[in-house]
Amino acid sequence: MTTTSDHATTTAEYAPEHSPRLSWAQHAPEVYQAMIRLERAASGQGLDARLRELVKIRASQLNHCAFCLDMHTKDALAAGESVERIVQLTAWEESRHFYTEKELVALELTEVVTVLTDGFVPDEVYERAARHFDEAELAQLIAAITVINAWNRFAVTTRMSPGHYTPGQYLGL
Repeated sequence: MTTTSDHATTTAEYAPEHSPRLSWAQHAPEVYQAMIRLERAASGQGLDARLRELVKIRASQLNHCAFCLDMHTKDALAAGESVERIVQLTAWEESRHFYTEKELVALELTEVVTVLTDGFVPDEVYERAARHFDEAELAQLIAAITVINAWNRFAVTTRMSPGHYTPGQYLGL
């Protein structure tokens, strides 16, 4: 990258991009196509597109999935989400004033479903979510959280490389 100012030109040397370990979509096309169908089903009626993207971004942050972070931040921006709210997701508990109560319980549910090593999904978290989402919405929210966690695991394990995604490029959603 080259930047210029009134006084100098500097070039930043970035680390080389890593290569993916495996093209799992190529080698397991039936699984990939099943994931696409599952993604489409989980992206169906019932949830606001921006909320769904916030959930996908938060789960991807927790799972350290750079590929999915690249994809879903771009998709969130394309859906009209603000840069500020995306940036604040890593500290949503201390940035609560950026989100609605419904979004906050969705983020809380996302965390407990994503980080199952901390134990089961606590009743109080589920009950808070159930107060803000009707049963159909809650089912779609749980589906969205579950599906992004599956995508994260494929992408992290195979080291899919971020930075090349254009909104709608892979799934046509």
